[in-house]
Amino acid sequence: MSRARSDRNRTLVTPEGIAVPVKLASRGTRFGALAIDLILIFVGMLAVTLLIGFGLQGLAKAAGGSLDKVETQYKQAFQFMVIIYIVMLFLARYGYFLLFELGPRGATPGKRLTGIRIAARDGGRLSTEMVLARNLLRDVEILLPLVAMFSLLGDGVSKWPMAAWLLIFALFPFFNRDRLRAGDLIAGTWVVEAPRQKLEAALSTTQTAASGTSQATGASYKFSDEELAIYGEYELQTLERVLREDRYEAMVAVHEAICRKLGWNPGAGDERAFLEAYYTQLRARLEAGMRMGVRKADKYAG
Repeated sequence: MSRARSDRNRTLVTPEGIAVPVKLASRGTRFGALAIDLILIFVGMLAVTLLIGFGLQGLAKAAGGSLDKVETQYKQAFQFMVIIYIVMLFLARYGYFLLFELGPRGATPGKRLTGIRIAARDGGRLSTEMVLARNLLRDVEILLPLVAMFSLLGDGVSKWPMAAWLLIFALFPFFNRDRLRAGDLIAGTWVVEAPRQKLEAALSTTQTAASGTSQATGASYKFSDEELAIYGEYELQTLERVLREDRYEAMVAVHEAICRKLGWNPGAGDERAFLEAYYTQLRARLEAGMRMGVRKADKYAG
């Protein structure tokens, strides 16, 4: 393994004490993901701007061709369009990242296309506060200095402090070993590579996993509803990540943690078959619950 690749390896320790190996996303990949997201936001805002523009143009024609007449004769419609535009601006700046990064994949469309995601450095769930902090800091890192630079474009002196500010934050990921933005440092997050391999391909045999029968030992793993009810969607995602990564040490740790929770004797040598069976049966239970309108976010949910 090259030094560059090994320098990106990290270990997340979950609140249950399970060590989950991850790999930090490269700086180039992060830049590419941000560029894709900004393009998507720009296209969305352009479409909304054009739609509202066409709407105002239609109102102007109905009012005699004057925008001033629109504001007086169609005051409510005019105000509604302005409010919609302001809301869309806000959602484009904050709602886009908040919505996707708080989702089950912890990734915006740009991050998903480039194969990366957000992860909490403490191994727990991404919180709203974390996602808000890292995205609000983006304004301090990029937006404010850019606005100041453009507003001072004609000034040959005053724009340089803003340029230095922008450069410092732009280079910040190059001066810490975890490739953290200032927003990541404040929020307590990492940006890591998301496994591209589908879980079905990582499982030895999906049908065998569903039946709970080990190919190695022939042991059959069946879990009661009470044993499956211990965990929720967050733990399912953690287990899915461990199976995708297929790292023996992580599977042993997760196997022991689940067995302790169930009151089983962990044993040794058949960890993957056990985890495959538990994952398949837990997923089936949670999906059945969602079809009935019942969701269990994590083990702490009632």
